[in-house]
Amino acid sequence: MSWVTIIWSMTASACLTLALVNFLIWCRQRSTWANLLFALMAVATAAIAGFELAMMRAVTLESFGLALRWLHVPAWVIVVSLAWFVRLYLNAGRGWLLWSICGLHTISLILNFLLGQSLNYWEITRLRHIPFLGESVSVADGVLNHWMLVGQASFLMLLIFVVDATAAAWWHGDRRRALVVGSSVAFFVFAATGEATLALWHVIQWPIVASLPALVMVGAMSLELSRDAQRAGQLAGELRETEQRMILATEAAGLGIWIRDMAGNGIWASDRWRELFGFTKTEPLDFERFLQRLHPDDREEVRAAMEKAVAGTGHYKKEYRVMLPDGGLRWISARGRIEFNGDGRPVLARGTATDITERKRSEQEITHQRNVMTHLSRISTVNELSTSLAHELNQPLTAILSNAQAAQRFLAQDAADLDNLREILTDIVAQDKRAGEIIRRLRLLLKKGEVQQQPLDINEVVQEALKLVRSDLLNHGAAAHAALAPGLPAVTADRVQILQVLLNLVMNACDAMAGRPAGDRRVILSTESADGGGVCISIADKGTGIAPDHLEKIFEPFFTTKTQGMGLGLSVCRTIVAVHGGKLWATNNLDRGATFHVTLPIATETNP
Repeated sequence: MSWVTIIWSMTASACLTLALVNFLIWCRQRSTWANLLFALMAVATAAIAGFELAMMRAVTLESFGLALRWLHVPAWVIVVSLAWFVRLYLNAGRGWLLWSICGLHTISLILNFLLGQSLNYWEITRLRHIPFLGESVSVADGVLNHWMLVGQASFLMLLIFVVDATAAAWWHGDRRRALVVGSSVAFFVFAATGEATLALWHVIQWPIVASLPALVMVGAMSLELSRDAQRAGQLAGELRETEQRMILATEAAGLGIWIRDMAGNGIWASDRWRELFGFTKTEPLDFERFLQRLHPDDREEVRAAMEKAVAGTGHYKKEYRVMLPDGGLRWISARGRIEFNGDGRPVLARGTATDITERKRSEQEITHQRNVMTHLSRISTVNELSTSLAHELNQPLTAILSNAQAAQRFLAQDAADLDNLREILTDIVAQDKRAGEIIRRLRLLLKKGEVQQQPLDINEVVQEALKLVRSDLLNHGAAAHAALAPGLPAVTADRVQILQVLLNLVMNACDAMAGRPAGDRRVILSTESADGGGVCISIADKGTGIAPDHLEKIFEPFFTTKTQGMGLGLSVCRTIVAVHGGKLWATNNLDRGATFHVTLPIATETNP
């Protein structure tokens, strides 16, 4: 039985088996370059074992020298692949040293084919047979090639490179990898280089057996790679479990998940997302197909929001409508985040989508109910103003009747005074316009409709409110004074609803001054710029003021200090102001009475 043949054949077989396993791993996952480099090292080790066996079995100088020369090719593969393996697997090592190793050992490989019979011998003079593992094997005698120091220098640089990379990986916390890789490579370099050097100089009577320490190194690295594969399998199982939990969580929350490839424009989406948008489970998706599913009025806004996220902070949030294939309409709330590469280019967009149709319906119902309540409160306000409005209308109608009767009398005379008739007709037209203006304001106040916010001159609205309550102020024996700041910016508001707020607050001021002497009943309406932006309207009275513990309660629904009050006026007023993005509050004056303050936002391009 030949132990040499058995051992070296088993070495080659083991290395080729490990190489095949790691090559298949790399084929399934091309990003694992460390497995490919390990496969190259294992194949090279098997080749070295074959050349070593050929040298030990050589019977001629030519066959021995040929095997020794070609042995340096797999040795070059081992050195280069080992250096790159260490760099990738430990994620450490100096780049310049790595390239120096590859370059220096490449030079030694070229010298191997150019100078002498090989890098080790200028000339092989004879073969000797020595006993080894119970049998006789061939070794060579000859003139040594001093250029083999180049190859040995590359092995020394490889050792320095590995020690440096091992130390860096150790300090970074990857200590197990550093220990296994560093110790196995150090053993291979010391054992292979040392044994070959001693054998060439005949210090020891052994053949060159570099494949055996290489096998030890390959075995140690294989165990570490197997451990990584086992860990990867465990992580894959944990990832699948986490994925299932996430699916359960997203389904419980009603979330649909989407991922958009920014370069290819394709979209991956979960089953829930496809269900929300009316897509089948196998239907291909891209950004344009997604946009076509949206309501026509929302498409450009969604596109603009995505472009803004790409050009800005990378965050995306939007609410929009989806037109379903069955003709239904669904409201979606979507949010996401853009991922960028190292060059700042968008790579992926990830996000979620939620069905908010029921919430939107509830908001619309609440808005409708609020509008109904506001309208009823407005009618209640007009009811309180009815006596004043009747008196306001009676004046122009009485004047029109008197002028018409006077005109009839002039016409009954033989010689009618045309100048007087012209004056009478002019007065009739003026009084008619006055009555028409009063009716227009009344219809405007009674009109029921949705909130229509637009830029308004708040000073004009205050003046219009004073015209509407002029007669009511006279009936209460009160006087109103306007202190309007000039040049105020336009505010964003619904004209009718702001009129309602001002009328309610002025009439409350009149009620608060009911017990005061007639000369003290004064209401002051003032406007000014509000702190922090916006416009502030203040309605101050000279009444009895508000109890300190009632300053907030008066805005609660059904809370009232009036005998015949319903407790809705101020509550509705605060709701109206809040809908407009403003604020309504009350303070007591230093001398007497109270002041109600209303702030409204300035009209902007984003809030017209």
